[in-house]
Amino acid sequence: MNKFMNIIYKIYLIPIKFLKFIFVQLLLASATVFAASTPVSEEVIADLALKPEQIAKLDQGKIVTFNIDEATRKELAIGLVIYLSSSPAKIAAFFKHGDLGLVDSDIAAYGEIKPGSSINAFKDFVFTSEQHNEVQNLLAAEAGDQFNLSAQEIKSFAALKKKLANANEADQITGVSRHYQQILLQRWQAYKKRGVAGIAPYHRTRTDANPADELRTAATSSKLLARLSPNLQQAWLKYPTQLPRATEERFFWFNRQVEDRPTAILSHRIQQTNDTFSVILARQFFVGHSYNSSQLIVGCLPYRDGSIVFYAHRTSTDQVVGLGANLKHSIGREQMKKQMIKNLKQLGSEIQSR
Repeated sequence: MNKFMNIIYKIYLIPIKFLKFIFVQLLLASATVFAASTPVSEEVIADLALKPEQIAKLDQGKIVTFNIDEATRKELAIGLVIYLSSSPAKIAAFFKHGDLGLVDSDIAAYGEIKPGSSINAFKDFVFTSEQHNEVQNLLAAEAGDQFNLSAQEIKSFAALKKKLANANEADQITGVSRHYQQILLQRWQAYKKRGVAGIAPYHRTRTDANPADELRTAATSSKLLARLSPNLQQAWLKYPTQLPRATEERFFWFNRQVEDRPTAILSHRIQQTNDTFSVILARQFFVGHSYNSSQLIVGCLPYRDGSIVFYAHRTSTDQVVGLGANLKHSIGREQMKKQMIKNLKQLGSEIQSR
């Protein structure tokens, strides 16, 4: 159970620590959009299912949770909303003059994947000499939950193991790093070409994990996204397709420590801004281990004399199925809620103090 809780903490700490980075793009892009006060629609408030007492707490600047129905037995989901008396323009200014870098100390390296990228886009994803055990385990990878690899990727590491049979430690690390970079490139290319349909399953000992189905379900199940922007939801589901007007997309890779192990993550983010709202969608369509996939929605709308920010997150993980599944879900959601509230309080305090 301690291992499970550590995984849950790591999963849900990622998007909160990236909140500043995400809001930089969301709020700076939409600062002029919010020049005139636009009330939050009754439909959005209704979709959040906030009760009168929750709205009262929201008006007091308190963080309020809203329920998100978990669509599968592997999914953990939660939503938070906060009202900030600061105007969207002030929030934008805060991030504009603050640290725009990634503030997650567990990230060893990251990079943006531009259109037409080659393997060089991933050249900074490398294993270190201290991670030689991880390198050796990859060379011995097999079906299971130690790594998120397809059956073909596992075979490719077996072939690499034979090729590196007489190699020294340094050459092993270099060879495996280069091979993993190639896997990341191929996974990004497949997703860019076919969307979620291009995501290869993770090979397990029994039933393979299918992040494509998980992400498709997460997008389909988002009532909030359907209310805010049905066309964006359809584009998200049908990607690659023509994105709606005033929508931008970016791709990133991360090398992040999870459970004291290097973890490759591929992320796709799209942002839409119009005359009533801004919303960012982000999905992790490949994760090296520990969990399968995730979807994040962050939005900001004018509200009363300030701004309302909502945050909805779904993560799919094999760690919450099997014996004690109900307890694992309950513990996971509560732990996630506490950590998210803690970070949002800190964020709100920093903004209000400026």
